Amino acid sequence: MRDHYMTAALLAAVLCAAPLSASAADSTVDQATEKVKETAQAVKGAVSDSWLTSKTKIELFADERVKGRQVHVETVKGEVFLRGKVDSEAAKTAAEEIAKGIEGVKGVKNDLQVVAPSAREIVAADDKLITQAVTATLARDPLLKKIDVRTDAGVVVLSGEVPSLALSAKASDLAHRIDGVKSVKNELRVAEAKAS
Repeated sequence: MRDHYMTAALLAAVLCAAPLSASAADSTVDQATEKVKETAQAVKGAVSDSWLTSKTKIELFADERVKGRQVHVETVKGEVFLRGKVDSEAAKTAAEEIAKGIEGVKGVKNDLQVVAPSAREIVAADDKLITQAVTATLARDPLLKKIDVRTDAGVVVLSGEVPSLALSAKASDLAHRIDGVKSVKNELRVAEAKAS
């Protein structure tokens, strides 16, 4: 009789534990499914950005109002960035309209500079010297030396990541001090503090 109670108790324990293990397994499956969804969403976002960049470039080359080779296109989280030098204000406006017309584009940042073809070589040479001077100045500070610098018609664009907002402001200030700089566009991201 005692063995009979032991068997019944053992059977009850197994039956009670079964839903718990099934529940734990379901939880693990749910966590794995969620992780797969997150990864798929991240991949979809990256694919979407590259697709938007490619589609925008194709449309720019196909449109007669814009010389596609003059426009550099980059997409980040659905926002399209247009950079470079175009021949006229009409070409700049057309490039922005084209980019906005692409399905899936969340926004357009038009940093195109209007530079007459006759002045382009002089401006390009000046831009190269300005970029070199700004890069050399920032390189003197170890926390600023990894900043990317581009210059379009005297407008310096700073991009990359810095440890603090104060360093971002310092980079802008240093760039402003260089001869020939008309303005500075600070696109620097401030690094998020890492949890200890």
